[in-house]
Amino acid sequence: MTRIIQISDPHIVPFGQLAYGQVDTAEALAQCVETINRSLPEIGPVDMAIVTGDLTDFGTPEEYQRFRSLMEPLDMPYRAVPGNHDDAATMQACFADQDWMPEEGPVNWVTDFGDLAVIGLDSSVAGHAHGHLSDTTLAFLTTALAARPGGRVMVALHHPPLLTGIEKMDIQNLRDSRALQSILSGYDGELRLTCGHVHRNILAPFGAVMCQIAPGVSHAVTMDLREGAPNCLTQEPGGFLLHDVRGGIVTHTIPVGLFPGPFLFYPDN
Repeated sequence: MTRIIQISDPHIVPFGQLAYGQVDTAEALAQCVETINRSLPEIGPVDMAIVTGDLTDFGTPEEYQRFRSLMEPLDMPYRAVPGNHDDAATMQACFADQDWMPEEGPVNWVTDFGDLAVIGLDSSVAGHAHGHLSDTTLAFLTTALAARPGGRVMVALHHPPLLTGIEKMDIQNLRDSRALQSILSGYDGELRLTCGHVHRNILAPFGAVMCQIAPGVSHAVTMDLREGAPNCLTQEPGGFLLHDVRGGIVTHTIPVGLFPGPFLFYPDN
């Protein structure tokens, strides 16, 4: 029974800085790692963590090294895909020692646990905030799915291919997504699409599959569905997802931090 943790949008900045002048993203990621490790006796074992993009805020080597040092205490292996705040080439160089990182081309990878295969896709577009899947990436996905007919698959990328109602994020979503929808909808096994980017926990259909968007680790995109609303963040509690293979893929949201409890509902019974 495979279990996968999904961390999204850490936005690590250089030492001594706050993201957007407001958020200590390094401390938030450290707390996320601590929360995961502390929770493992209750939620584990967990086979792998995936980080669905925006590991850094500016895509610099310093930020990637800081990200890796913050993730080092995590008691499980992890893989990542780039987001619009990442620099895919710099990310490849900084993770060149990892066997899942391709030496060149898009940052696409696949790992198979038998009862679940996880496919990571690179949706980043250099110099732009929106996402796009290249022909190379779509071909990689098609080949990976064809190798697992009827299997259970999770496809992970940064940019969601759907509209959430948060206008400033929707204009940065995955462009030209019809080919992706066709490939995923045509798969003959259980398939879950999971993304980041919006910093909110959102579930919506995408063709014949469900698309899960993960919360951010440190801050949320402000929940404002008004037309023309400004692009803002809110320092809501961070969170991460636990994807659990239990007959099908069951997803739990876990907040980052330490909270009172557990308390028995009826301690006298």
